[in-house]
Amino acid sequence: MANYLKDLPDGFNPGPLDLDKPLDNQIALLKLQADFSGADVQGGFGGQAWAWLPGKENILLFNTYGIGCSRLEYDRASHSWHFSHREALFYLDPITNEVLKTWKNPMTGKTVEVVPILNDPVNRIYPIEGGRFAPPYPYVVNGDNLVFQVDVLRAEQNSMSRAEYPLHSQQDVYQSGELWAIRGSLSEINDPEITSASCHTAWGRLAMWLPFMEMGDTPGFMIYHSQSFKLANGWQDLPKHIYSYVEQNHPVYFKAPEKFLGMAANDNSWTYSKKIIDKRRKEAGLGPEDSVFEID
Repeated sequence: MANYLKDLPDGFNPGPLDLDKPLDNQIALLKLQADFSGADVQGGFGGQAWAWLPGKENILLFNTYGIGCSRLEYDRASHSWHFSHREALFYLDPITNEVLKTWKNPMTGKTVEVVPILNDPVNRIYPIEGGRFAPPYPYVVNGDNLVFQVDVLRAEQNSMSRAEYPLHSQQDVYQSGELWAIRGSLSEINDPEITSASCHTAWGRLAMWLPFMEMGDTPGFMIYHSQSFKLANGWQDLPKHIYSYVEQNHPVYFKAPEKFLGMAANDNSWTYSKKIIDKRRKEAGLGPEDSVFEID
């Protein structure tokens, strides 16, 4: 048999898989998202980010390109899979496709510093049964195509309240929607000699205005739409200018986290931006209404 992880859950089946059995269903999803050998998995996802302004217009703000690196392990004590992951997403000029460091916001007319998404880490836990992300996951089969549809909508307390961050926070409730269509080949997934199947994911995201945009509570939201691929040849499959930019500026994102640090360690655009805002406010003696990202 292929080189699988040494520790696997009881009843683990490398294939063929019965997608209506919860554990087999989960194995199929994780063959797409990870590698059961325990090796790092690299992903790249290009797309666009739009502004939706209610009753006004929709504006293409950025092209985007993101990368992610993951590693999977089974934790017998908790009967769950630990998915260690870090990811970055860069905002690109929609015409030249170059990575942006500054940007003129067409909705405010102001030029601001661009803060990329740098989530280190953004881990997941996949329990064998019970709890969030437990199987079975909804799926569709058409010929050799298997598609898992995974929708994750969040509404929770925002780490940046409107009272304390009126320029950088849209609302006190952090809301987002992640819409994934995770597609692969049934023949690959069912092959016990394959520990990591090829994968394409159509990813959509609904999100609040980003803190660096300094939009306050302006009505509207952002829409992201990307196509993500597991990189068959590793990082050499990235666009050259993206590879060079990451290598020079954020090389840690070429590797998965060495240890699983749990869900509490997870970062997102708001927690990461809050650290920047708080630091700059303290250093410059700025108040809640003051800009920290505007370029003179």
